[in-house]
Amino acid sequence: MDRLIYTAMTGAKHALEQQATVSNNLANATTTGFRAQIDQFRAVPVQGAILPTRAFVVDATTGSDFRAGAIQQTGRELDVAVQGEGWIAVQAPDGSEAYTRNGSLKLDENGVLQTSDGLNVMGDGGPLSIPPGRNVAIGKDGTISLVPDGSAATGLTSIGRLKLVNPPAAELVRGDDGLFRLKSGQPADTDPNVKVINGALESSNVNVVDAMVDMISLARAFDMNMKLLQNAESNDTKAAQLLSLS
Repeated sequence: MDRLIYTAMTGAKHALEQQATVSNNLANATTTGFRAQIDQFRAVPVQGAILPTRAFVVDATTGSDFRAGAIQQTGRELDVAVQGEGWIAVQAPDGSEAYTRNGSLKLDENGVLQTSDGLNVMGDGGPLSIPPGRNVAIGKDGTISLVPDGSAATGLTSIGRLKLVNPPAAELVRGDDGLFRLKSGQPADTDPNVKVINGALESSNVNVVDAMVDMISLARAFDMNMKLLQNAESNDTKAAQLLSLS
């Protein structure tokens, strides 16, 4: 009964917390380039417990699902989708370098290339700026070229290149802002093998059906843990009655 109380109590608590993770995944099912979060339960012994049967259930975040989402053609010149593995480097609000798969780009009033969330897109030498009155073309390797209005294709002028990186997935950690960073806090090196598709976006890799099934399973797990707590209370009451008769 001692083990039952600890396991059921913490199991119910973390089932609710895991529901929040699944709900967040569902809420981002249509977010461009979103990577689903993966959680897992594990047992942790209670520190200083008298009996070894006492253990907590902990919802441990094991990482993210790095599988690629579907590529959707948009035809927009500032939309890019990372093909296969890789990331687009952006400048986080605190000035640090972070990584995203959201290739829906735009230009601000000063001509600075940004994501749809307003984060500056990084080039090999820092944030990228594009002069006004130009048609933009982004190559497979991330090279940004300009075609002056009325010029032929031979008038292409390269002004920079998107910083595309591909660090090992095990070294990436998701921040509270949804962006990924290296655990070391250092910027990743540019990877020339990372390619992008112009005029396309990558959809979220969240499987809505699987997420809904997970929510149902977690709801049932919560109910089961609550029933176990009720059984533990009932057993305790009956045990106390038997001891009072002895």
